[in-house]
Amino acid sequence: MAVIEVEALHKEFRRLRGGRTIAVDGLDLSVPDGGVFGFLGPNGAGKTTTIRCVLGLVRPTAGKTRVLDADANRLHTVIDRIGSIVETPTFFPTFSGRRNLRLLGRIDGIGAAAVEQVLERVGLAERGADIFKNYSLGMKQRLGIAAALLREPELLILDEPANGLDPAGIKEVRQLLRSLADEGRTVFLSSHQLGEVQQICDRVAILARGKCIAQGEVADVLSRGQTARMVVKVENVDGALQVLTGAGFDAHVERDEILVTAPASDGARISRTLALKRIYVAELRPKEVSLEDVFLQLTEGGS
Repeated sequence: MAVIEVEALHKEFRRLRGGRTIAVDGLDLSVPDGGVFGFLGPNGAGKTTTIRCVLGLVRPTAGKTRVLDADANRLHTVIDRIGSIVETPTFFPTFSGRRNLRLLGRIDGIGAAAVEQVLERVGLAERGADIFKNYSLGMKQRLGIAAALLREPELLILDEPANGLDPAGIKEVRQLLRSLADEGRTVFLSSHQLGEVQQICDRVAILARGKCIAQGEVADVLSRGQTARMVVKVENVDGALQVLTGAGFDAHVERDEILVTAPASDGARISRTLALKRIYVAELRPKEVSLEDVFLQLTEGGS
């Protein structure tokens, strides 16, 4: 069963000085029950607008959305089964994390025990009494996730949950979201950090300019970018590049390494070509394909 379905979604915004901006352009999306689904793309790709349409916060120009088998007109019947963060979570800065959650819980009739449970779940039980404005960015994001968990939702929709975090904070949030999915929830998260979320996602959809350019299981999407390339490390990078291109290899320099478009079976030929010119290889290995590689390939004319 799909927990989120989007069909031919289109959203335009009027500009103040005339004209229109297309934020989402004919988007089709299907998010299955369970696991972590990454909704990926650069800033401005249409991710937040799509999430707002799915949650009923923005009316689409055209198209349909369904969440937990409820269309837009019946979204109110399933809202208690959804937890969400859209953009940056906001709390009272001079209240403690615990007090902020208790205020939110009171609106839905959720007691103090549930607040303590979610604080424990996100690793903030010992910092619940701290003032929100003194929290690190990672702690603020975890408090936002705690707020989204108050209703014990089966579906979590999180917009850029790792935005602005340092590597340690990203790792904390990544581990938390993976564990929530492993408990049986569906976690739908948007992110512009393709490489980071690749590590926890089961399925992904990649957006560019409001359109979905790839969708499916991570392994299937990665297979779309499997142009074989070899990484070559040498001391004389410029000299090695000249030798390889002169020998007919498709090669270029990236971050002090040479990338050669060639299968692993050509490794010996690459090494021999360089050795004949007294350039010796320090490292030679196949380049692993990432979601970022796939995105760049699909948006820069690749297939």
